[in-house]
Amino acid sequence: MIRLLPVLNALSVVIAGFAVAMLLPLGISLLYGDAARGAYAKAVVATGFPFRNKARMPRYRPVMEGALQHFEDLRRAGAAALDLAWTAAGTFDGYFELNLKPWDVAAGAALVREVGGRVSDWSGGDTWIETGDILAAPPAVHDVLLKLAEKTPQR
Repeated sequence: MIRLLPVLNALSVVIAGFAVAMLLPLGISLLYGDAARGAYAKAVVATGFPFRNKARMPRYRPVMEGALQHFEDLRRAGAAALDLAWTAAGTFDGYFELNLKPWDVAAGAALVREVGGRVSDWSGGDTWIETGDILAAPPAVHDVLLKLAEKTPQR
């Protein structure tokens, strides 16, 4: 069970009895913007670069280039947990990255799921927590991200 508890400028997420607090410098409303209504062409999607494992660039680059073609813009804020929280809040309309750690994605992914978003690995499966390869977005944007990711080499 997941419970969202607003605490001053933080959001505490309770997952399986463990509380995880995330400081959110922006106000949040936990609502999706236009992307939830299928207007993905105007979506602003966040990402992070596979800087620790440059061998993953052949998998990452086509998705990044496709995202630039399909969406309004890309953003690189710097922290996966925050990018996912902002995706849940509707500040961003989606998020994708490779090679993250569970502590980078667990709480933010829970927020995205709680507000009706989809979270998957780059093949559409549920191994994102193990692999660190994550797509997270409202359904319309997730579908586009998944189509882009499925076309890339599996490395």
